[in-house]
Amino acid sequence: MKNLLVAVEQSRALPSVFETAHVVAQTFDSYIEGFYLLPAIDVLLGAEGMGAALSAAESVERETRQRSEDARQRFLNFVQSRKIPLSGPSADGKGISAGWHLEEAPGEGPIGSRGRLFDLIIVGRPIDGEPTPTVSMLETALFDSGRPVLLAPPTAPREIGKTIVIAWNGSTESARTVALAMPLLTRADTVRVLTIDGGTVPGPGPDDLAKMLQRHGIQATAVTAAAKASQTVGEAILAETTALGADLLVKGAYTHSRLRQMIFGGATRHLIYNAEIPVLMAN
Repeated sequence: MKNLLVAVEQSRALPSVFETAHVVAQTFDSYIEGFYLLPAIDVLLGAEGMGAALSAAESVERETRQRSEDARQRFLNFVQSRKIPLSGPSADGKGISAGWHLEEAPGEGPIGSRGRLFDLIIVGRPIDGEPTPTVSMLETALFDSGRPVLLAPPTAPREIGKTIVIAWNGSTESARTVALAMPLLTRADTVRVLTIDGGTVPGPGPDDLAKMLQRHGIQATAVTAAAKASQTVGEAILAETTALGADLLVKGAYTHSRLRQMIFGGATRHLIYNAEIPVLMAN
Protein backbone atom coordinates (compact mmCIF):
# COMPACT_ATOMS: atom_id res chain seq x y z
CA MET A 1 0.00 0.00 0.00
CA LYS A 2 2.49 2.56 -1.27
CA ASN A 3 -0.05 5.10 -2.53
CA LEU A 4 -2.75 6.53 -0.26
CA LEU A 5 -5.52 8.89 -1.33
CA VAL A 6 -6.98 10.87 1.57
CA ALA A 7 -10.40 12.50 1.18
CA VAL A 8 -10.22 15.86 2.95
CA GLU A 9 -13.71 16.77 4.13
CA GLN A 10 -13.95 19.50 6.76
CA SER A 11 -15.24 17.86 9.94
CA ARG A 12 -14.23 17.12 13.50
CA ALA A 13 -13.15 13.69 12.25
CA LEU A 14 -10.49 15.14 9.94
CA PRO A 15 -7.58 14.88 12.45
CA SER A 16 -8.35 11.16 12.77
CA VAL A 17 -8.41 10.78 8.97
CA PHE A 18 -4.94 12.32 8.79
CA GLU A 19 -3.60 10.20 11.66
CA THR A 20 -5.07 7.04 10.17
CA ALA A 21 -3.29 7.79 6.90
CA HIS A 22 -0.06 8.46 8.78
CA VAL A 23 -0.21 5.13 10.63
CA VAL A 24 -0.63 3.25 7.35
CA ALA A 25 2.08 5.34 5.66
CA GLN A 26 4.55 4.51 8.43
CA THR A 27 3.93 0.82 7.81
CA PHE A 28 4.45 0.94 4.03
CA ASP A 29 6.57 4.07 3.38
CA SER A 30 3.60 5.48 1.50
CA TYR A 31 2.88 8.55 -0.59
CA ILE A 32 -0.09 10.43 0.93
CA GLU A 33 -2.15 12.55 -1.43
CA GLY A 34 -4.68 14.95 0.03
CA PHE A 35 -7.77 15.13 -2.19
CA TYR A 36 -10.29 17.95 -2.08
CA LEU A 37 -13.36 18.14 -4.28
CA LEU A 38 -14.36 21.70 -5.15
CA PRO A 39 -17.99 21.77 -6.32
CA ALA A 40 -18.40 23.23 -9.79
CA ILE A 41 -20.32 26.50 -9.66
CA ASP A 42 -22.34 27.64 -12.67
CA VAL A 43 -22.58 31.43 -12.85
CA LEU A 44 -25.23 33.00 -15.06
CA LEU A 45 -23.77 35.86 -17.08
CA GLY A 46 -25.13 38.39 -19.50
CA ALA A 47 -28.78 38.43 -18.42
CA GLU A 48 -30.05 41.93 -17.76
CA GLY A 49 -31.38 42.40 -14.24
CA MET A 50 -29.42 39.45 -12.86
CA GLY A 51 -27.04 41.61 -10.83
CA ALA A 52 -28.28 40.38 -7.45
CA ALA A 53 -28.15 36.73 -8.54
CA LEU A 54 -24.67 37.23 -9.95
CA SER A 55 -23.51 38.86 -6.74
CA ALA A 56 -24.88 35.94 -4.72
CA ALA A 57 -23.19 33.43 -7.00
CA GLU A 58 -19.88 35.25 -6.68
CA SER A 59 -20.24 35.24 -2.90
CA VAL A 60 -20.89 31.49 -2.89
CA GLU A 61 -17.89 30.91 -5.12
CA ARG A 62 -15.63 32.96 -2.84
CA GLU A 63 -16.81 31.04 0.20
CA THR A 64 -16.38 27.70 -1.56
CA ARG A 65 -12.84 28.52 -2.64
CA GLN A 66 -12.03 29.72 0.87
CA ARG A 67 -13.15 26.37 2.24
CA SER A 68 -10.93 24.68 -0.32
CA GLU A 69 -7.96 26.77 0.81
CA ASP A 70 -8.76 26.03 4.46
CA ALA A 71 -8.79 22.29 3.68
CA ARG A 72 -5.45 22.56 1.87
CA GLN A 73 -3.95 24.45 4.78
CA ARG A 74 -5.12 21.86 7.29
CA PHE A 75 -3.52 19.14 5.18
CA LEU A 76 -0.27 21.12 4.91
CA ASN A 77 -0.26 21.73 8.66
CA PHE A 78 -0.62 18.00 9.26
CA VAL A 79 2.16 17.17 6.79
CA GLN A 80 4.49 19.75 8.31
CA SER A 81 3.73 18.57 11.85
CA ARG A 82 4.86 15.06 10.86
CA LYS A 83 7.87 16.39 8.89
CA ILE A 84 6.62 14.74 5.68
CA PRO A 85 8.15 16.24 2.53
CA LEU A 86 5.77 17.64 -0.08
CA SER A 87 7.71 16.06 -2.90
CA GLY A 88 5.10 13.87 -4.56
CA PRO A 89 5.54 10.10 -4.89
CA SER A 90 9.18 9.02 -4.73
CA ALA A 91 10.54 7.02 -7.66
CA ASP A 92 12.20 4.41 -5.42
CA GLY A 93 9.21 4.03 -3.07
CA LYS A 94 11.33 4.76 -0.01
CA GLY A 95 10.21 7.13 2.72
CA ILE A 96 6.90 8.85 3.33
CA SER A 97 6.00 11.74 1.04
CA ALA A 98 2.92 13.83 0.35
CA GLY A 99 1.12 15.86 -2.29
CA TRP A 100 -2.12 17.80 -2.81
CA HIS A 101 -4.78 17.34 -5.49
CA LEU A 102 -7.66 19.76 -6.05
CA GLU A 103 -10.51 18.69 -8.33
CA GLU A 104 -13.33 20.93 -9.53
CA ALA A 105 -16.35 19.02 -10.79
CA PRO A 106 -20.05 18.39 -10.13
CA GLY A 107 -20.82 15.51 -7.81
CA GLU A 108 -18.43 13.15 -6.01
CA GLY A 109 -17.43 11.18 -9.14
CA PRO A 110 -13.81 12.40 -9.26
CA ILE A 111 -12.80 10.57 -6.08
CA GLY A 112 -13.74 7.31 -7.78
CA SER A 113 -11.77 8.23 -10.89
CA ARG A 114 -8.72 9.56 -9.05
CA GLY A 115 -8.86 6.67 -6.61
CA ARG A 116 -8.14 4.12 -9.35
CA LEU A 117 -4.49 5.18 -9.19
CA PHE A 118 -4.13 4.37 -5.50
CA ASP A 119 -3.68 1.29 -3.36
CA LEU A 120 -5.98 2.57 -0.63
CA ILE A 121 -8.51 5.39 -0.25
CA ILE A 122 -8.97 6.80 3.25
CA VAL A 123 -12.19 8.59 4.18
CA GLY A 124 -13.74 9.74 7.44
CA ARG A 125 -16.56 7.80 9.04
CA PRO A 126 -19.90 9.61 8.69
CA ILE A 127 -21.17 11.00 11.99
CA ASP A 128 -24.89 11.17 12.77
CA GLY A 129 -26.18 14.71 12.81
CA GLU A 130 -23.19 16.20 10.99
CA PRO A 131 -23.03 17.02 7.26
CA THR A 132 -19.49 15.71 6.81
CA PRO A 133 -17.88 13.27 6.32
CA THR A 134 -20.46 12.17 3.76
CA VAL A 135 -21.76 8.70 2.93
CA SER A 136 -21.86 9.73 -0.74
CA MET A 137 -18.08 10.31 -0.79
CA LEU A 138 -17.50 6.91 0.82
CA GLU A 139 -19.87 5.09 -1.52
CA THR A 140 -18.49 6.75 -4.65
CA ALA A 141 -15.01 5.64 -3.62
CA LEU A 142 -16.29 2.12 -2.96
CA PHE A 143 -18.26 1.65 -6.16
CA ASP A 144 -16.32 3.69 -8.72
CA SER A 145 -12.63 3.23 -7.89
CA GLY A 146 -12.20 -0.54 -7.83
CA ARG A 147 -9.91 0.00 -4.84
CA PRO A 148 -10.26 -0.70 -1.11
CA VAL A 149 -11.49 2.05 1.20
CA LEU A 150 -10.32 2.53 4.77
CA LEU A 151 -12.94 4.12 7.00
CA ALA A 152 -11.24 6.24 9.68
CA PRO A 153 -13.11 6.40 13.02
CA PRO A 154 -13.82 9.71 14.78
CA THR A 155 -10.97 9.04 17.25
CA ALA A 156 -7.53 8.43 15.77
CA PRO A 157 -6.12 4.90 16.15
CA ARG A 158 -2.69 4.35 17.68
CA GLU A 159 -2.00 1.32 15.48
CA ILE A 160 -3.63 -0.51 12.62
CA GLY A 161 -3.28 -4.15 11.65
CA LYS A 162 -1.73 -5.88 14.65
CA THR A 163 -4.95 -7.75 15.40
CA ILE A 164 -7.33 -7.99 12.44
CA VAL A 165 -10.86 -9.36 12.35
CA ILE A 166 -12.28 -10.39 8.98
CA ALA A 167 -16.08 -10.24 8.96
CA TRP A 168 -16.60 -13.21 6.65
CA ASN A 169 -19.99 -14.11 5.17
CA GLY A 170 -18.85 -16.18 2.19
CA SER A 171 -19.74 -13.52 -0.39
CA THR A 172 -17.94 -12.27 -3.48
CA GLU A 173 -17.57 -8.85 -1.80
CA SER A 174 -15.91 -10.44 1.23
CA ALA A 175 -13.53 -12.44 -0.96
CA ARG A 176 -12.49 -9.36 -2.94
CA THR A 177 -11.93 -7.37 0.25
CA VAL A 178 -9.74 -10.07 1.75
CA ALA A 179 -7.63 -10.16 -1.42
CA LEU A 180 -7.17 -6.37 -1.36
CA ALA A 181 -6.33 -6.45 2.36
CA MET A 182 -3.47 -8.96 1.95
CA PRO A 183 -0.66 -6.37 2.43
CA LEU A 184 -2.05 -5.75 5.91
CA LEU A 185 -3.08 -9.34 6.66
CA THR A 186 0.42 -10.70 5.97
CA ARG A 187 1.88 -8.25 8.53
CA ALA A 188 -0.66 -8.94 11.29
CA ASP A 189 0.22 -10.70 14.53
CA THR A 190 -3.27 -12.20 14.77
CA VAL A 191 -6.11 -12.64 12.28
CA ARG A 192 -9.57 -13.86 13.25
CA VAL A 193 -12.05 -14.94 10.57
CA LEU A 194 -15.38 -14.06 12.16
CA THR A 195 -18.73 -15.41 11.00
CA ILE A 196 -22.06 -14.52 12.57
CA ASP A 197 -24.69 -17.27 12.52
CA GLY A 198 -27.47 -16.26 10.16
CA GLY A 199 -25.37 -13.56 8.54
CA THR A 200 -23.93 -15.53 5.63
CA VAL A 201 -24.67 -16.22 1.98
CA PRO A 202 -23.93 -19.50 0.13
CA GLY A 203 -20.16 -19.81 -0.06
CA PRO A 204 -17.05 -21.08 1.70
CA GLY A 205 -17.02 -21.14 5.48
CA PRO A 206 -14.64 -19.37 7.89
CA ASP A 207 -12.50 -22.48 8.48
CA ASP A 208 -11.87 -22.75 4.74
CA LEU A 209 -10.69 -19.15 4.54
CA ALA A 210 -8.51 -19.50 7.63
CA LYS A 211 -6.73 -22.50 6.10
CA MET A 212 -6.08 -20.65 2.86
CA LEU A 213 -4.70 -17.64 4.73
CA GLN A 214 -2.42 -19.93 6.72
CA ARG A 215 -0.74 -20.93 3.47
CA HIS A 216 0.43 -17.30 3.25
CA GLY A 217 2.01 -17.61 6.69
CA ILE A 218 -0.87 -15.71 8.29
CA GLN A 219 -1.79 -16.67 11.86
CA ALA A 220 -5.49 -17.03 11.06
CA THR A 221 -8.15 -18.85 13.06
CA ALA A 222 -11.90 -19.10 12.56
CA VAL A 223 -14.46 -17.78 15.04
CA THR A 224 -18.20 -18.32 14.79
CA ALA A 225 -20.58 -16.39 17.00
CA ALA A 226 -24.32 -16.00 17.36
CA ALA A 227 -26.06 -12.65 17.52
CA LYS A 228 -27.70 -12.08 20.89
CA ALA A 229 -31.43 -11.54 21.25
CA SER A 230 -32.52 -8.33 19.47
CA GLN A 231 -28.97 -7.87 18.12
CA THR A 232 -28.49 -7.27 14.39
CA VAL A 233 -25.67 -8.86 12.39
CA GLY A 234 -23.88 -5.50 12.27
CA GLU A 235 -24.17 -5.07 16.03
CA ALA A 236 -22.90 -8.61 16.57
CA ILE A 237 -19.90 -7.99 14.29
CA LEU A 238 -18.88 -4.89 16.23
CA ALA A 239 -19.43 -6.56 19.62
CA GLU A 240 -17.33 -9.61 18.67
CA THR A 241 -14.65 -7.44 17.05
CA THR A 242 -14.32 -5.45 20.28
CA ALA A 243 -14.20 -8.62 22.37
CA LEU A 244 -11.40 -9.98 20.16
CA GLY A 245 -9.34 -6.82 20.71
CA ALA A 246 -9.08 -5.93 17.03
CA ASP A 247 -7.54 -2.70 15.79
CA LEU A 248 -8.79 -3.25 12.21
CA LEU A 249 -11.97 -4.77 10.78
CA VAL A 250 -12.00 -6.11 7.21
CA LYS A 251 -15.49 -6.28 5.72
CA GLY A 252 -16.97 -6.69 2.25
CA ALA A 253 -19.32 -3.78 1.62
CA TYR A 254 -22.97 -4.05 0.60
CA THR A 255 -23.52 -7.76 0.07
CA HIS A 256 -27.13 -6.60 -0.07
CA SER A 257 -28.00 -3.59 -2.23
CA ARG A 258 -27.53 -0.03 -0.97
CA LEU A 259 -31.24 0.67 -1.45
CA ARG A 260 -32.24 -2.33 0.65
CA GLN A 261 -29.80 -1.33 3.38
CA MET A 262 -31.06 2.27 3.35
CA ILE A 263 -34.64 1.04 3.84
CA PHE A 264 -34.20 -2.02 6.05
CA GLY A 265 -30.74 -1.52 7.49
CA GLY A 266 -27.83 -3.89 7.09
CA ALA A 267 -24.41 -4.81 8.45
CA THR A 268 -22.50 -2.43 6.17
CA ARG A 269 -24.78 0.49 7.01
CA HIS A 270 -24.42 -0.19 10.72
CA LEU A 271 -20.63 -0.32 10.55
CA ILE A 272 -20.44 2.90 8.53
CA TYR A 273 -22.13 4.83 11.33
CA ASN A 274 -20.94 2.99 14.43
CA ALA A 275 -17.45 1.49 14.04
CA GLU A 276 -14.93 2.87 16.54
CA ILE A 277 -11.89 1.26 14.87
CA PRO A 278 -10.73 1.53 11.25
CA VAL A 279 -12.72 -0.57 8.80
CA LEU A 280 -11.28 -1.70 5.45
CA MET A 281 -14.04 -2.20 2.88
CA ALA A 282 -14.39 -3.07 -0.78
CA ASN A 283 -17.24 -3.95 -3.09
